[in-house]
Amino acid sequence: MHRRLTLIATVFLLVTTPAIGKEWARKMFEEHAHDFGTVARGGKAEFEFVIQNIYKEEVHIASVRSSCGCTTPTIINPTLKTWEKGAIRAKFNSRTFLGQKSATVTVTIDKPYFAEVQLTVKGYIRSDIVLQPGSVDFGDIDAGVSAQRQVAVTYAGRDTWSITGIEMPNSFLRSELMETRRGGGRVDYQMKVRLSEDAPQGYLSEQFFLITNDSRMEKIPVTVSGRVLPSVTVSPQSLALGVLAPGQRVTKQILIRSKKPFAVTGVACDGDCLTFDQPEGQKKLHMIPVTFTAGDEPGKLAMKIKIKTDIGQGATAQCLATASVREVNNR
Repeated sequence: MHRRLTLIATVFLLVTTPAIGKEWARKMFEEHAHDFGTVARGGKAEFEFVIQNIYKEEVHIASVRSSCGCTTPTIINPTLKTWEKGAIRAKFNSRTFLGQKSATVTVTIDKPYFAEVQLTVKGYIRSDIVLQPGSVDFGDIDAGVSAQRQVAVTYAGRDTWSITGIEMPNSFLRSELMETRRGGGRVDYQMKVRLSEDAPQGYLSEQFFLITNDSRMEKIPVTVSGRVLPSVTVSPQSLALGVLAPGQRVTKQILIRSKKPFAVTGVACDGDCLTFDQPEGQKKLHMIPVTFTAGDEPGKLAMKIKIKTDIGQGATAQCLATASVREVNNR
């Protein structure tokens, strides 16, 4: 009887293990399907399936493959420690494929256990609307500097087709549309997209929409990407002052730089145990000595240093200073 129960339990595990293995891996993904909707030919269409390791063991994504050449998958951050995030980026190949397309993206995980997770994408690529280039890519731009890119929109079909407006959710983006051709079943537009000089620092990744009089595709999505670089940078961004005894003092330097000469107008800290020697004059590179005096209370400290400059409207840079004050044994 015992042998029979053992055999039944073994068979049960063999039958259910694949489902269990797949489910633990699926739980790490925020989404398992994405619909690109209607995409213009040549238009940029990408989606990232975010994955987060919710387990104690390290997770490793071994490979990823697609059931259709219409979708190209790539792995973002293949090795994930606990709570770390990565992604599977699915790119719809709108320049080489047309019509209704769908694909199954299979993600293979080999650590801590083997599992495969299937993700799905779909969309309709229209051949009569073409974007050239397929997106607005500003690349790297210095803060305080405006930038402009152009996109050609071509439609092949009826002469009455037109773009009636632009839905631009980002207030730092401006657009200008000019019709350059109409007739013979073809309509051409030249679009200028401008990023204003007061755009905030950091990455830019979003969409705006061209509004048309076509009921089959009332909105044409256009992807915008880029990065606004800081006008002034600090190095190191994290200043380690070390482990000190109460009353001990240490001095280290931070470097502030910009592409153009500038002046440091102020240095401040959210604690009173740091002192600074503020540099004078205008230069592309300034060195600021930072002196830390350890207090009587033992423990770890984290102090934010803020450097203000005369660039633009008073551009600033920040540095985090860390230190430890050790306990003194009086015995």
